[in-house]
Amino acid sequence: MQDLYEQYKRLLFTLAYQMTGSASDAEDVVQDVFLKLYDVNPERLVEPKAYLCKMVTNRCLDVLKSARKRREQYFGPWLPEPIRTSEDDSFESVVRGELLSYAMLVLLDRLSPAERAVFVLREALCFEYPMIAELVGKSEANCRKLISRARGKMGISPDEPIHAEAASEEWVGRFLSALEQGNVDTVISLLGEDVVLVSDGGGKVSAAAHPIETRDHVVRFLLGVIRKARQDEEGLQVEIAQVNGQTGLVIRSEGGILTIVLLHVEKNLIQNLYFVRNPDKLTLFHE
Repeated sequence: MQDLYEQYKRLLFTLAYQMTGSASDAEDVVQDVFLKLYDVNPERLVEPKAYLCKMVTNRCLDVLKSARKRREQYFGPWLPEPIRTSEDDSFESVVRGELLSYAMLVLLDRLSPAERAVFVLREALCFEYPMIAELVGKSEANCRKLISRARGKMGISPDEPIHAEAASEEWVGRFLSALEQGNVDTVISLLGEDVVLVSDGGGKVSAAAHPIETRDHVVRFLLGVIRKARQDEEGLQVEIAQVNGQTGLVIRSEGGILTIVLLHVEKNLIQNLYFVRNPDKLTLFHE
């Protein structure tokens, strides 16, 4: 049992995290699955990878169904829980090559639980359709339809690659420097015309209750954040860090981390900014 745990825990966590959008839920799912595995007949573990992935998928489907009602009652926009993925970090539970971009995780919330399961298994973990059909208990044809429907809901064309462009640390540093210097023209030049900023405070800290749209409004918001940071007596600091396998920003005060910022970049222009401020979603970043 210990050998199975050591061999598959990273893969199973990666699957569960992308299925649920929550690191804490994913950890609970993996633990629950291995506890239940003690009661499984060893003869059923001839192909442990497939069996474990099926158990995790089924458990995640249950979690998603119960989470839907909580999401409906959530105050303001809901964003996935970010995870630290620095190379020198002790958080080793993620198979980084099989991790969708944060912007893609946000889009996954548009899908039904079945669509989300099939999409993650196919597009993130690169499972073949026969295996996916076995894991979710549907026909291959049905799984292909679910993928097509999921892409449509997410606004992704059939031939569009899934793994999005990632902004380099240097590029993000240039954006941060322009903000700190109040260089409005440079900031505007780095934003897409239809850029959207989403802030998730969960009703526990101040955050924009609705997405902020258009370049002008986003620029005003960002410069306002920088202005407030300069006036803050706690001495806010902004630093670059590896989050969800991409370059993000960490905003901290003397009391701890306040915000994680992730960027969705296409053709060197920011299309989306995600501000995660809900303290419950920042626990993995506290040292």
